Amino acid sequence: ALVLRGIVIATKARDNLGALLVAGLTGTIFWQVIINLAMTSGALPVVGITLPFLSYGGSSMIALMLTVGLIMNVSMRRHTF
Repeated sequence: ALVLRGIVIATKARDNLGALLVAGLTGTIFWQVIINLAMTSGALPVVGITLPFLSYGGSSMIALMLTVGLIMNVSMRRHTF
């Protein structure tokens, strides 16, 4: 749901910088989830990547909160007044 919402925000962004920023950040979250699911299913070798918002890791959680905050900021500033 977070990835789909990120795609919607990227398509409705006011400028190209916001759209590219949200697309890149959403892609980062998407690939973290895909790599972690592939590791747990045995399709990929185990590496030290955390599952977003579920795995324990202080710096990973801070980075993901910052990522979601940037996505929300682009979403909030899509209208001009």
